[in-house]
Amino acid sequence: MAIYLVGDVQGCLSELTALLKQVSFNHKSDHLYLAGDLVARGPDSLATLRYVKSLGASAKIVLGNHDLHLLSVYAGIKKVKKSDRLAELLAAEDIDELMTWLAEQPLLQKIPAIKDNSGKEVEKAAYMSHAGIAPQWSLNDAIIQAEFIESKLQSKDRNKWLSLMYGEKPNDWHNAHSDIEKFRFSINALTRMRYCFADGTLEFNHKDAPAKVSLTNTIEQQGEALKPWYELSQEINNHTWVFGHWASLMGECTHGNIYPLDTGCVWGNHLTLLRWHDKKVFTELSH
Repeated sequence: MAIYLVGDVQGCLSELTALLKQVSFNHKSDHLYLAGDLVARGPDSLATLRYVKSLGASAKIVLGNHDLHLLSVYAGIKKVKKSDRLAELLAAEDIDELMTWLAEQPLLQKIPAIKDNSGKEVEKAAYMSHAGIAPQWSLNDAIIQAEFIESKLQSKDRNKWLSLMYGEKPNDWHNAHSDIEKFRFSINALTRMRYCFADGTLEFNHKDAPAKVSLTNTIEQQGEALKPWYELSQEINNHTWVFGHWASLMGECTHGNIYPLDTGCVWGNHLTLLRWHDKKVFTELSH
């Protein structure tokens, strides 16, 4: 059995299937972890959902912000964005079944520890979420809050909770007191976060890679020190984290325990697949 991890597919099904062909993926024995945003800007969101769903238990998914937005659109809470290509999906005869399946997916996945032939653990278990882990959180906080969100999205009140997830406040975990505030903060942390302020509070306006000098200058001029979430999180010193969402990183990161997998296939770059046991990277150029 091999474990593979792939970045944001965003409806780029032909690239995904080409990658899986590269590694001779076998859904009967291998596992595929998908870092969220299965749908939206690419050409084949409907076929992507159908394909991933058909993989059954071999597909391990975390929900991304585009997936959650799709659920809101389906529920009539939000309108389709002009840049999304979801018309075919929303008109599909199996849309109800697909949305029920999508809403049952988690926001956090545990990737099993790697063991040698004798069964000895040689690498600890790792974790995957779409955007990362909030710097103000412990690992246990992340697990608890992900399960809290999942319980709401899988309940009869799913649409109510979807309607409550929009907004950027609170962006400080210490100010999230009610269930609604915790729900919104946790959705944002797990699916939208890139940069944080020095105290670990979430910031949502910047998407560029940290290497962009113009970003650094802008922040310094404003007197607001921003850092990538992974430069502030203490948990990733002890736990490995895999995430997508941040295409401008293009797979590059300053921390050894971090694996950013979104490499902007939908923007004309490439889709990235990581084979977990040996960390070999496979790519497929955007078609």
